Amino acid sequence: MNIKVVTKILDANDRIAGTNRRKLKAAGIYTINLMGAPGAGKTSLLECVIGRLKGSLRIGVIEGDIAGTDDARRIALHNVPVVQINTGGACHLDANMIGEVLDSLPLGEIDVLIVENVGNLVCPAEFSIGEDMKIMVSGITEGHDKPGKYPLMFRQSSALILNKTDLLPYVDIDMERFRADTLSLNPQIKIFEVSCKTQVGIGEFCDWLRLLR
Repeated sequence: MNIKVVTKILDANDRIAGTNRRKLKAAGIYTINLMGAPGAGKTSLLECVIGRLKGSLRIGVIEGDIAGTDDARRIALHNVPVVQINTGGACHLDANMIGEVLDSLPLGEIDVLIVENVGNLVCPAEFSIGEDMKIMVSGITEGHDKPGKYPLMFRQSSALILNKTDLLPYVDIDMERFRADTLSLNPQIKIFEVSCKTQVGIGEFCDWLRLLR
C-alpha cells in the first residue's frame, strides 16, 4: 500500500514537471537543478558562475530553502532575476513548487535558469522539477564516502562539482577514491574540481556550461 502511495506522488510530480519543462522550453530556457548538502557551497558557486557568465548568458535563479532569504539576497546583489521558495519543512523542491513561481520570473529575459535546491543529499534527486540537467555540488570537507552513502544523487547528476579544493592541505580526503567511486556509479558524469574562494576550476566549469545551450 505504501509503495502505491509513493508511486502516485511521483507520477503526479512527473506530470507537473513535464508541464514546467514545456513552458521553459517554449521560452528558450535551459534549466539546471543544482543539488548538494547544506554548506557544500551551492550559493557561492552560483555567485561565481553569475559573475563569469552574466555578460554572455542571461541567468535567472530560484532559491530553495526550508526557511530564510539569505541566499536569495546574496544572488539579488548580482542584479539577476531571483525568486525564493521556502518549503516550510520539506527537504526538497518539487515540480509544483517550481510551477507556482515561474510566472514570477521574466522568462523572456532568461537563457539559463538555475534552481538551487534545498540542502539535502537524498530527496532532491528523487523529484524532477522540469530541469534539463541535474548538477551536484560536494564540498571536499564532506569526505570521500559520499558516493557510497548517497548513490542516487551521483547517478542522477550529469556533473559533479568538487568544491573547496583550496582546503585540500587541511582535509583528510582520498580524492582518487572519491573520483573512482563516483565514476563507478555514473561513468558519464563530468567532474570539476573547483574552489569558489580562489576561483580555480571555475572558468573550466563555466566554459562547459556555455556549451549546453
